[in-house]
Amino acid sequence: MTLDTLPTLDRRTTLVAALTDPKGFGDQTLRERRADAIELLGGIPDPSVLPARELAEATARVLAQPGLPALQYSRTEGIPALREWIAAREGVPVSRIVVTNGGFHGLALAIQTTVERGDLVAVDNPIFPLFLRGLELSAARTLPVRVGANGIDVDELGGLLQDGARPAALYTVPDFHNPTQGSLPLDGRRELVRLAEHYGFVVFADNPYRELRFAGAAPEEEPFNYSEHVIHVNTFTKTLGPGLRLGWLVLPERLAPDVIALRSRQDSHSSTFVQAVVADLLTRDPALFDATLDRARALYASRARTLAEAMEREAPGAFDVAVPEGGLFLWPRLRDADIDPDRLADDASAEGVEYQRGSFFPSGPGTDAARHLRLAFGDTGEDRLAEAAARLGRALQRQRG
Repeated sequence: MTLDTLPTLDRRTTLVAALTDPKGFGDQTLRERRADAIELLGGIPDPSVLPARELAEATARVLAQPGLPALQYSRTEGIPALREWIAAREGVPVSRIVVTNGGFHGLALAIQTTVERGDLVAVDNPIFPLFLRGLELSAARTLPVRVGANGIDVDELGGLLQDGARPAALYTVPDFHNPTQGSLPLDGRRELVRLAEHYGFVVFADNPYRELRFAGAAPEEEPFNYSEHVIHVNTFTKTLGPGLRLGWLVLPERLAPDVIALRSRQDSHSSTFVQAVVADLLTRDPALFDATLDRARALYASRARTLAEAMEREAPGAFDVAVPEGGLFLWPRLRDADIDPDRLADDASAEGVEYQRGSFFPSGPGTDAARHLRLAFGDTGEDRLAEAAARLGRALQRQRG
């Protein structure tokens, strides 16, 4: 049984089942969850920091417009007001912006525009695994490139290129990488762009967590927005809510017509109504988006610290765990080689805490991802995070005896 053959299951149940399968989207048995299970599974924003009231007010204003333009067709590349706001925030001409149905849709458009069947695509290792699903339609081959505390290893990539590898594209999450939480520093971004321009491949820079920085300094500039060899992918999923299904691409000028032409042959355009509501929200009060982000950053910073501290308290010395500078995950590593990480996941489930096994994320050999746990803290309160750590500690004791 695979994800594609489960049309009658609840979408969340299906996604949970797929993502907790240690081998990826393969055959699996759906196990029962404890009624009081704490799920630390997905990068889900907390409802308390989403601008619900402001979105409701924006919706009312949009529906009060004469002629109801928001309920009509609109342009393939997106409505002007939203594209102009995005372009100003990204610091690029509006002609380079295409609005999408979330980040993954943007990635799919990038793949379909630049990757031919059987092409080689360099990818993060470990990786956000759903990207590999997106590559399946192109039957692309993958070239894993190690990811660490400073993001994708551009030195390793450079060596592979010097040895003759010729990818058509490269995929990476540059800020608060999923799952490792590493971020690519400015010099690494510049070198990645240089390699792309020199060897002729396109970088897919997937950046859904960029706005959720709660510590450290952001890069002084964004080289990804100033190269003809980078497609920068972003989304409102983590900041305004995944249910909006709204994101965008920052495209090279040379690729924008191709992406728009492709999109016009598919779904034509993103929801005019949703675009209009979000555009009204963002442009009526220029300070609202950053104020929303400030609330979210403070909340996630506190939850990240709470979970990390609780893990050390409940299982002293069992994990190498670092509080990230942003994002929605911890990526702790088991220190004790005698602890079986797959058994730990099963024991944790029995104790009532669910998380992503690290073995789900490698795109090739050469990582220690199987010794890691990916713990999501975005939509879980601090008391529940502390309890999750306690349950995880009890699961560890099951192996230690």
